[in-house]
Amino acid sequence: MQGKILIVDAIATNRIVLKIKLSSSFYDVVQATSVAEALDLAKLHSPDLVITAATLPDADAGALCGQLATTVQTARIPVMAVCDSEDVMLRRGLLASGAQDVLVKPLQDALLLGRVRSLIRAHHSAEEWHMRDEASRVFGLAEPQNNFVAPGVVQLVSDDKALTHVWATQLRMRCCDKVSISSQRDALNCLKGNVLPDAFILVLNGTADSDLNQMHLISSIRANAGTRDSGVLVLQLKPDAVLGANALDLGADDLMSNGYDLEELALRLTGLIARKRRADKIRISIDAGLREAIHDPLTGLYNRRFALSELSRLADASGPTDRPFAVMLADMDHFKRVNDAFGHASGDAVLVETARRLRGHLRPIDLAARIGGEEFLLILPGITELEATQIAERLCTSLRDTPFKVPGCIAGITITASIGICMGGSLMGPDISRSDRAAALVDRADQALYAAKSKGRNCVRLNKSAA
Repeated sequence: MQGKILIVDAIATNRIVLKIKLSSSFYDVVQATSVAEALDLAKLHSPDLVITAATLPDADAGALCGQLATTVQTARIPVMAVCDSEDVMLRRGLLASGAQDVLVKPLQDALLLGRVRSLIRAHHSAEEWHMRDEASRVFGLAEPQNNFVAPGVVQLVSDDKALTHVWATQLRMRCCDKVSISSQRDALNCLKGNVLPDAFILVLNGTADSDLNQMHLISSIRANAGTRDSGVLVLQLKPDAVLGANALDLGADDLMSNGYDLEELALRLTGLIARKRRADKIRISIDAGLREAIHDPLTGLYNRRFALSELSRLADASGPTDRPFAVMLADMDHFKRVNDAFGHASGDAVLVETARRLRGHLRPIDLAARIGGEEFLLILPGITELEATQIAERLCTSLRDTPFKVPGCIAGITITASIGICMGGSLMGPDISRSDRAAALVDRADQALYAAKSKGRNCVRLNKSAA
């Protein structure tokens, strides 16, 4: 099934006709006759979409939207209302109450199914991000909520400059959003700026060539990394159910098929931008959670778990190519003395500066991780033994020759490090199984590190045992 839909209508024939249309398109359909029954079924079945009559025996569609919004389990379910006749005030009221679309009978199959596909697709995407966000919260990785709401950034796209100038002025006064206008050709010039639109309004004027260009623009917006998360609202000046459905299938988020109406456009824009902002917050929260999950919070380097998984992946990938890579373990010499003499805050400052210097000597493709208190793991793909040794020696020199500034010591303190190296790739040797490669490499680098410590520290040793 493509999704589960709850139909709410007191008239049986209306429910049956709608169920036939939806079931033939492989949707699972549940039916209710009142707001009270709909709320119970929504909690029981968790539908992907609610399609409701505008008026119901015990309330109206607006009340249903309000009741659904009060429960965490049902608050994110999109609602589509169906009216018996065109009524501008009723449409505005339902949109203001939380309905995401309002259709008028007789329902045109192309537009109905296009809107259903669009709403369910958006709902599934939002739910997937919400689940990831919940997982981040469980592990304490979510960022605190920011209650400040900045004005939306809206771009109105049409080749009729005079008309769009008037509409943009009206929208600025009605919504307080930052509204700009552009032609179809210049619509993606926004990518050159620092602020990208929260929403595009694409005007279809009923002219074949112009409408076709706007449809292509929907695809371009969705294909571009900078604008793919922006909302897209299509405004049709001439109703065309098939064209509207195609726009939704191409990735438009919302559709106004009855021409320009300032109040309706403002309501739809407000909802569209709010949904986009919620999705942005969730993505940012998840990104922050992922960063926290794989990075050391003190130094900003990768942590042990991520570094070992990357080492395992690189070891597996290097097998077919025999491409060599170096594994280094760097350990600060006598680091405990820093903490004892100057305190742990000074020790932390030394570790942060050490991480900075390590990164300064590595390439973008190299990986640096803090895997212990004062121990660092470095993974350098595609280099030889000689190159790896030279880099390690430069790292030792960088740490030794420039004093570390710490509180309580104006002149700074001298810190040295010992580094052990081993080689991976074809130099690993045939006796190591795939599952043991990462552990074996770390063990060999550790043996080389131990040898460096035994030789007096502040030096580099290479483990050639696999050669």
